Amino acid sequence: MTFDVATALIWILYLALFPMAYYWFRRAWKIFVNKDYSEVALKNGLPPANPEKFATITGVVNILAGTAAIWIIIGVALYIPTGILIGPFDSFDGWNAYAGTTIWMKLIVDFIIKRQAHPIVWGKNKNTTPTL
Repeated sequence: MTFDVATALIWILYLALFPMAYYWFRRAWKIFVNKDYSEVALKNGLPPANPEKFATITGVVNILAGTAAIWIIIGVALYIPTGILIGPFDSFDGWNAYAGTTIWMKLIVDFIIKRQAHPIVWGKNKNTTPTL
């Protein structure tokens, strides 16, 4: 195997799955076990008015994303030395597609949850105090 830019990027993507899986499982642990909703649906660093309402779905999304990342990590690690397949990890294209889809779907679903938790208020500002 020659070491070039493509090989470096492959290893960076694979190694980046480890902290991402840890972070996602840690967030799910904080939500389900510790009942800490401080990281649920944040917008500009502020939680929504009722974070408990969105905590369950956020925790489930974190568990699913962490499980997918662990599945990819184990699948690639098993295939390289032993040739055992537990998924489509026999080539870079297979595990890269699943890793990329997992990351993007996690970001998109978190964005949707954040938008539902912090709805846009339409109309005129009802504040009666004048601003100077």
